[in-house]
Amino acid sequence: MPGCVFARSFSRFAVAALVFGLSGVPAIAQQSGANTGGATVPTPSTRPTEASPSLPTAPSSSADANAAGTMLSGPGANRPGTKKPARPVSDAAKAYGAFQRGYYLTAMQYALGPAQKGKAASQTLLAEIFARGLGVPQNLDDAAFWYGQAAGNGDPAAEFRYALFLMAGKQVKKDVARAQKLMKAAADAGVPAAAFNHAQWLVSQTPGDTGMKEALPYYEKAATAGIPDAQYALSQIYRNVDGLPDAKRAQARTWLQRAAEAGYDTAELDLAIWLVDGIEGPKDYEKGFAWMKRAAVDGNVMAQNRLAHLYRKGIGTRQDRLAAATWYVIARRAGLQDDDLQDFFNGLADAAKKKALEKANAMQGQ
Repeated sequence: MPGCVFARSFSRFAVAALVFGLSGVPAIAQQSGANTGGATVPTPSTRPTEASPSLPTAPSSSADANAAGTMLSGPGANRPGTKKPARPVSDAAKAYGAFQRGYYLTAMQYALGPAQKGKAASQTLLAEIFARGLGVPQNLDDAAFWYGQAAGNGDPAAEFRYALFLMAGKQVKKDVARAQKLMKAAADAGVPAAAFNHAQWLVSQTPGDTGMKEALPYYEKAATAGIPDAQYALSQIYRNVDGLPDAKRAQARTWLQRAAEAGYDTAELDLAIWLVDGIEGPKDYEKGFAWMKRAAVDGNVMAQNRLAHLYRKGIGTRQDRLAAATWYVIARRAGLQDDDLQDFFNGLADAAKKKALEKANAMQGQ
């Protein structure tokens, strides 16, 4: 088989800007369903004028059990045919249960009271309903308000979401310093997207190995939680940052593959290159070709160009000059010029060029 054809060096991981917006982070819940509660949608006038100092409160498992009809213990509990009265279920627990079942207006009805009394979980639930437009028109002003209330009461999910509002500076006054404080608090509390964003912030403030080492624990938290961006970043840091333990470097390809398997097209491209060139592990031309094709089909222009090279040279697949020409045309149309492939294309017979163009048109729906 041919030798290395894609030597590619990542001298340092190029850090992106903060990437998670309101539409790019996990919601509290993803359920859907029709509401039958008939609750009146609260307006901004239902907001309390001051934040309550109460600590965050989540619906308890005992409340959930009571909602399911659990009997209490006590005198007479074992008498045949005797049922003990269940403890009353809190409005906060009712709101959470309705939200989980997709009854969003009912959830709002039950959450409003506890939220106005400073219950952080209920405040976050209201914010989520308004932010996502669940059963009501989307209202980011109200979402920002309730996230702010819940963040002030220490709810980690709300701290993360409100930090995004503070960074954007649209519904609330921009305050980057406070946003980063809340982002770190949420990251330290275990919110994966907050961990990734905080890591990005640390690297942007201290470029180079020092910043990456400082950010590494947060990247690791986010990667372990399944965020592909963090998994990709971790693979590059483990491979390129000096002074890390060999055990971490040995995991670089594993994290890259996890990001690729999650559909992160840049990771698909890099994994293909690592497999073909034997970076951080043995060479595997067939798997490298398969990942390159997946990235190309997913629309990665560089992968489309590299796939043309693999087809042309028969690396990881049988040689196919028509496929090579076709993928080159697709990559060239996207703006990626390649003198070597252009010379190859120019050397084809006119009939082969026409066929490659027709096939590229068909693949692109033209």
